Amino acid sequence: MSRNTKIILYLLMFNAFITMGGLGIIIPVMPSYLHIFNAGGQVYGLLIATFSFAQLIMSPVVGDLSDRFGRKNFIVMGLVIYGISLILFGVANALWLLFVSRLLSGVGAAFVMPTILAYVADITTVEERGKGMSLVGAAISFGFTVGPGIGGGLSGINLEFPFYFAGAMAIAAAIFSWIYIPNVERNTNIQVIRPRENLVKQLITSVKVPYFVFLIVVFTFSFGIANYQATMSLYLNDKFQYTPFLISIIFTVGGFAGVILQLFIMNRLFNRFGEVKIILFNLVMAAVTLFLLIYVNHFFIILLVASLNTVAATFIRPAVNTVISKSAGAEQGFAAGMNNAYMSLGNMVGPICAGFLYDWKMESPYIFGALILLSCFVLTYFWSMKKTIHPVLETKGVHE
Repeated sequence: MSRNTKIILYLLMFNAFITMGGLGIIIPVMPSYLHIFNAGGQVYGLLIATFSFAQLIMSPVVGDLSDRFGRKNFIVMGLVIYGISLILFGVANALWLLFVSRLLSGVGAAFVMPTILAYVADITTVEERGKGMSLVGAAISFGFTVGPGIGGGLSGINLEFPFYFAGAMAIAAAIFSWIYIPNVERNTNIQVIRPRENLVKQLITSVKVPYFVFLIVVFTFSFGIANYQATMSLYLNDKFQYTPFLISIIFTVGGFAGVILQLFIMNRLFNRFGEVKIILFNLVMAAVTLFLLIYVNHFFIILLVASLNTVAATFIRPAVNTVISKSAGAEQGFAAGMNNAYMSLGNMVGPICAGFLYDWKMESPYIFGALILLSCFVLTYFWSMKKTIHPVLETKGVHE
């Protein structure tokens, strides 16, 4: 990987970190902030769904357009929209403005994230793709991991300050990107441009692409992560009466472990075992640890099991991103857009399903999530035995 490629990749990692860190920063502040508007859990859930809905609608559109018009402008524009939306959330004096803010945040994130994945594909060779996706995945995980701690600390100034800080950082990232990130030509000999289609048609089209099974994996693990995150705090509080500090430790340790492993050993694992085997192993790991959470009852054992679950999800994401990117050929933007759309769909459905299941029976979200992950393992395993992936994948690391 050349020096210039590494510099661009680091800038893309910074943008991914800022975007995902902005989400993490507001998590600990949101419950108290919503009290100002006399709003509770129902509004909180709808705000989360609004963000994911905007991502779902916009990601395929942005991915398609970035294939046509280049990546840089969409990244810069997305960061500006994202920054403005966070500042708007901080200055909002009415509930409807909060929903407008979250809608804009989802649009901004949809402009940034799939375009970053497509950009990584543009500047890396097939052999370098796994490492590039791993580094971006590490930046995403790191943003999620440190964001809540930063938000909790900044809220000591006042409840609005974390939103202002996150918004200013996003706009600063946009300025740096405009100055330092170059426009690059897409590295492809296949001059195929997919006709513009609406979201429904693109989702239908995605069923026919060679990497469709991995889009299902994206939806499944996003569903499982959202399921886990939506109910874990409630579960630990209701069952063990854990304080917010203890709960934050459980979430943070797993996040840091995932980041470290992504940075230092994931590319070696890709080269040795291949992305498909990494996906299969970690689907089982995620399912088993999700199921074990029902039965463990000591803090350090819960910490261990929850961390293993987080690490498994952390490994699945860049492995799936790499496989999808390698099979996308000339349509990196479309593939990245659909990747983000399926992730957003999982992030929408997961919390809604988990909430209903949790109210019915406390342990049921984890049982259901484990069964879904195991079903996905079976589907992926048999697909990998029978399906011939795009010829570009026939390298060690993907074609098993």
